[in-house]
Amino acid sequence: MATSTAGGRELPRMPGTVADLGVSVAAYPRYGQARRALAYLSDNRFPVEHASIVGSDLSMVETASGQLTTGRAAWRGAAAGAWLGLFIGVMFGLFGRHSWWGVVVAGLAIGGVWGAILGAVARGGARGRRGFVPRGALAAGSYEILVEAGHAEQARSMLAHLPVDR
Repeated sequence: MATSTAGGRELPRMPGTVADLGVSVAAYPRYGQARRALAYLSDNRFPVEHASIVGSDLSMVETASGQLTTGRAAWRGAAAGAWLGLFIGVMFGLFGRHSWWGVVVAGLAIGGVWGAILGAVARGGARGRRGFVPRGALAAGSYEILVEAGHAEQARSMLAHLPVDR
């Protein structure tokens, strides 16, 4: 088993880690540029099954997509409750003796109503905390194309001919 160092200590390298993906042949600041480079390699018959795009310096980015009002919380709760009610209604409909459609529609309606009530109550209980609708995403500081060692020189020479992005 190979080893790596961290803080001066030798640590075992587990199979399946980024270090096992290969040798870095190019680095780009944006994901689209790395995908374009990999597509270029593919278009020029490079065996891309030996390549990977790896993002480094990950950051969690959270943006606000709107104000979280009690009404919006109730709608979100109703949607979640309706899904749960639909699932329960289908299960009862499959294994019960009543009208299948009636049980499913009742489950959907009851789940939606209870979800809306619970969503509104939960928002009211927050008392001003978390008053926005968050959208979270991971963003990388840079993206590297890693290629298995036996194909690294071929990938580097091909990428040297990659047309400049305009």
